[in-house]
Amino acid sequence: MSDEVDERVTPPLVDEAVKKAAVCWVSTGGGPAYALWCLPLEGTLLVVTGPGEQTAPGLADSDTADVTLRGDHGGRIVTWPARVTRLRPGTDEWDTAAPLVAAKRLNASGSAAELVERWAAQGCALNRLAPDGTAVTGADLPDGSLSEQPRPTPAVRAARKPFRLHRVRRR
Repeated sequence: MSDEVDERVTPPLVDEAVKKAAVCWVSTGGGPAYALWCLPLEGTLLVVTGPGEQTAPGLADSDTADVTLRGDHGGRIVTWPARVTRLRPGTDEWDTAAPLVAAKRLNASGSAAELVERWAAQGCALNRLAPDGTAVTGADLPDGSLSEQPRPTPAVRAARKPFRLHRVRRR
């Protein structure tokens, strides 16, 4: 039996960015990145997805993801591959992490305990995103724009001009 412990050293920039993160951009399987609110905990990010919560297609069933964190100015500071672990209701990990995430959930109806019960009953996924691999930082970031066309959605429609009873005069 070996006494060696397989601990991966997280780069300092990733560690600092994770500590300050409130929103992360997560993509799985080479798909588009989704902005998700998150909670930093012990060098990892916790993210809740599912019915009544934020949408991240494929994240709950994936083993890996790419996570991008941005700075206060909105620019990307680091992108890193993540190991995705789904925390299951009834486990010690769930019992420890879910109340912490629920307490930080903004605009939730009910108490944190009720929110945790609802997540478990509705099948929401509580995922831990842990750094796993080489991060892309600084000079390795692309120079050009990575902007994308807006995704199609049924919510988009043409807006009408506002109704006016009389002529508005400008001075």
